[in-house]
Amino acid sequence: MHTEEKMTVETWPASPEKQTLEAKNKFLGFWFFLGGETVLFASLFATYLALKDKVPGTEHALAKDLFELPLVFAATMLLLTSSLTSVYAMYHMKNFNFKKMQLWMWITVALGAAFLGLEIYEFNHYVHEYHHTFTSSAFGSAFYTLVGFHGGHVAFGLLWITTLLLRNFRRGLSLYNAPKFYVASLYWHFIDVVWVFIFTVVYLMGMVG
Repeated sequence: MHTEEKMTVETWPASPEKQTLEAKNKFLGFWFFLGGETVLFASLFATYLALKDKVPGTEHALAKDLFELPLVFAATMLLLTSSLTSVYAMYHMKNFNFKKMQLWMWITVALGAAFLGLEIYEFNHYVHEYHHTFTSSAFGSAFYTLVGFHGGHVAFGLLWITTLLLRNFRRGLSLYNAPKFYVASLYWHFIDVVWVFIFTVVYLMGMVG
């Protein structure tokens, strides 16, 4: 059964995301899901490392000639900041402040959307400026698969959080929807952690050759 009874600040538990059996099952299923995602990204990283130098001829751009670190660094700061704002959102959720939780979640969405916009611009720039496409080389295929797959996860996370916010806009906080917001926040942190690895392995290592 859904736990929809009205709560107050005084009756709101310290860990609302773990109070019900349904919430605990959500966490269990989420960790299994993250385990599969981790294995999948590890496979993509291994593939990229194996193919990053597979560029035919001299007319195709190498990683060190292709990447523009200021743009990628700006995108990285946006995504890392969005992780911080989601922490603020969960802080206010635990303190039963739905309006402030909504505010910080919407800021998280805005920052994530800005990151995704920069990533789309980056891809478009590489294609038109350097003719670096998915089919131009093994490096291109590995790069766009890894980074694009992460971008797809960002888009999914934005859709997930936005749907939760719109669906619960007038409902307020309950022991039923609190775990949903919390799990979505954990997923967002996972996306950020993966991006830190991408920034290091793909961009920083690519710049040094």
